[in-house]
Amino acid sequence: MRLARLIVADDHELVRRGLAAVLREQGGWVIAAEVSNGREAVEAVIKFRPDIAVLDLTMPELNGLDATRQILAAEPSTGVIILTAHESEQLIREVLRAGARGYVLKSDAGEVLVTAVRELLDGRPFFTSKVAKLVLDAYLRQTPDSSLSAPALSAREREIIQLLAEGRSNKEVARALGISVKTAETHRSNIMRKMEFESISDLVRYAVRNKIIDA
Repeated sequence: MRLARLIVADDHELVRRGLAAVLREQGGWVIAAEVSNGREAVEAVIKFRPDIAVLDLTMPELNGLDATRQILAAEPSTGVIILTAHESEQLIREVLRAGARGYVLKSDAGEVLVTAVRELLDGRPFFTSKVAKLVLDAYLRQTPDSSLSAPALSAREREIIQLLAEGRSNKEVARALGISVKTAETHRSNIMRKMEFESISDLVRYAVRNKIIDA
């Protein structure tokens, strides 16, 4: 029987080790990599091509949502489980749009995470009961114009928002993304105009409110 390969991404070392230990105890599962940020998670998926990637939602460098988008663009067969302390309807919608097939609350972790991994390995999505209820309630309340939202951001724009919100300079953003400083400055200007941010404080508030970074 082929071993199932998993990666675990969480910027808190004790949490990451704990999750990996729980998963490693299951017969037939191997932890291919433990990483501390979203960018490392994407690189690990490309390198190891795991069956499942367990990602914390809020990580430095690249958050779980944007890491999910990049992972699925590179390896569509990898099942992504988002692990988070948050359970807002908006966030759940964003997770689903990103392509994750599992959503587990940290308060429900442990055996629930094991169940989630098993479900995804069997080709089925998994959501904890609290999340499933939120999804159903949101669907029942849906109105014709409920899909209206703020201007859509590209994956690159979301990366830049996260880096800027983390306090990176244009030069540091350019270095992190492998682009020129001028290109980074242009992206920043476009984002500020597109999202109608009047200051970097507006950008930071947006990043916190949308769980791109931790408060």
